[in-house]
Amino acid sequence: MKLNNLKKLSGDASFRSFYRKKNHSQTSIIVFCKKQKKSNLVIYEAINNLLIKENLLAPKMIDNNYNKNYIEIEDLGDNSIYKILKKKKNKLKIYLNIIKTLKLMQKINFKSIKTFKRKKYIIPRYTKNKLLNEAKLFLEWYLPKVLKKKKIKKAKNQINNILDNLYKQLKLNKQVFVHRDFHVSNMIYHQKKIYLIDGQDAVYGNIAYDLASLVDDVRYKSSKNLKEKIYSEFIKLKVVNKKNFKNDFEILSVLRNLKIIGIFTRLSVRDKKDKYLKLIPYAWNLIELRIKDNDNFKELKLVLNNFFSKKIRRLKWE
Repeated sequence: MKLNNLKKLSGDASFRSFYRKKNHSQTSIIVFCKKQKKSNLVIYEAINNLLIKENLLAPKMIDNNYNKNYIEIEDLGDNSIYKILKKKKNKLKIYLNIIKTLKLMQKINFKSIKTFKRKKYIIPRYTKNKLLNEAKLFLEWYLPKVLKKKKIKKAKNQINNILDNLYKQLKLNKQVFVHRDFHVSNMIYHQKKIYLIDGQDAVYGNIAYDLASLVDDVRYKSSKNLKEKIYSEFIKLKVVNKKNFKNDFEILSVLRNLKIIGIFTRLSVRDKKDKYLKLIPYAWNLIELRIKDNDNFKELKLVLNNFFSKKIRRLKWE
């Protein structure tokens, strides 16, 4: 297949490229990837398949050409929930439907699934090492971008210890299916239903993680009032210890947004994808929102204030 003959679509933060293929009146999407093919093609499709088996919606595979670095999936169009939220006034109504989708997804209890390569894929657990290593991408990639060399080592040591302590303060032990990138840009509105995409990083982990991804979404700016309403609606639907859930939600939100700052910096430095840098100031806003009046974050707040001035946090790269 000659990709040059197909219409290239806007990509995501992965190594995948997407193309729209036309066949008479029908269209489909070609998902092309040469790097990390297992995750970006095989596991990507396996999680889509699992979601469909569990009465959720995701793009179905039409054909696989793994040896030629691509798979073909159904075309759901370009109408993401992100785009809809930008236009609609009643945003809470949309979020109520998303919460129902999240609740259904958290009932998934399959620990493995067979891939189109006919091998069993075991969905991993969101271990302490995995969670903290992700948060520490902030230290690995962002610090060298904004701090002078003599400050980097000191900042790394202090923040490392604080992140370890934050993990120890998580309260909830129950493991649920976690999409891990559950935000409105990863949801397509097709035939009046919500379809989930980009689920290849799914794990079994903390029940508060995906809600933190949704509420404190760095790509979509929502008001504090709307954030509180979404949070409250989720709590109504789940039987959880409210105090422990709030504790974990806030810790996971902070860890996630530190990770995101690290990833967006890495995308710029390593992969020459600079468009994500403009989102970093809002990621800082979300971190500030959660640590502002929370005793869990006293140490982190002091250290961040010491090393990262308002000027650094609001820095916008061209």
